[in-house]
Amino acid sequence: MELHQLRYFVTVVEEGGFTRAAARLHLAQPGLSAQVRKLEKELGQPLLDRSNRSVTPTEVGRAVLPYARAALAAVDAVRQTVDEHTGLLRGRVTFGLVSGATSHAFDVASFLTDFHSAHPALEISLTEDTSERMQAALLTGEIDIALLGPAEEAPPSGISYQTVIDVPLIAAAAPGDPLFTPSDLTSVPLADLRGRPLICLPRGTGVRAALERACAQAGFRPRVAFEAVAPHVLAKLAAQGLGIAVLPSGEEEPGPGGPLRTLQIVEPGIRARIVLAWPATGPASPAAHALLNRLREALPKAPRQ
Repeated sequence: MELHQLRYFVTVVEEGGFTRAAARLHLAQPGLSAQVRKLEKELGQPLLDRSNRSVTPTEVGRAVLPYARAALAAVDAVRQTVDEHTGLLRGRVTFGLVSGATSHAFDVASFLTDFHSAHPALEISLTEDTSERMQAALLTGEIDIALLGPAEEAPPSGISYQTVIDVPLIAAAAPGDPLFTPSDLTSVPLADLRGRPLICLPRGTGVRAALERACAQAGFRPRVAFEAVAPHVLAKLAAQGLGIAVLPSGEEEPGPGGPLRTLQIVEPGIRARIVLAWPATGPASPAAHALLNRLREALPKAPRQ
């Protein structure tokens, strides 16, 4: 029995067929099929049911599957242990990032370039999604680490946070909007946004959740006329007079005399946060653990408000 035969068997089960398994393993399908049949011949029992369009494990195959996976995991653990002792990181880390999360505070691209240069055998997969979906993906192990905007101050069970950004939400609109009358205003009560067309991040983001929660407590639903996943797009839409952008302070278009005026939202004040998040039990692999430690050192730590 060869280790690669066990890997082929597990991959065929996971992919539900030889064609997809061969593509994933970068093998020719006839060769893959021959190796699995060789394993079955050695064991004296068929492991796969090939009678349907989707290949499924037989009763014996289902019984063998957890042991095959355990054997492969043990071999991977041996390799990881050796790599740890030699300072070599291998494997794959999935890093989730909410759009616009650190545009003003942290250069993710430069950080990942430097980290990859230090660990060229490590593959880093960068994915963008909403904070809500990434938080769920952390709990299921689909991603290892994420920069996201949480809806709640305290992390949910099973997740740990390090706060990176903690800023107030502001209302931004084109000059001349009635919101800025009188002209010396520096803040706007949340209630003044009732019924006004708002421009905001989509549902599933921490900013949107914080806005909707605050409006519900104030007794109204926000009228969101436009959505965009990047804060700078919200600012551009507001500059065209399409509504009032609700976005984190610092995300409005910079520069004196720019096309936007801003007011801090008060009564109540609403805050936007970006956190570094990871499974509370720790990353699943040494590679993910190393990336997390480096991120925790490199990212700014926002003071508690």
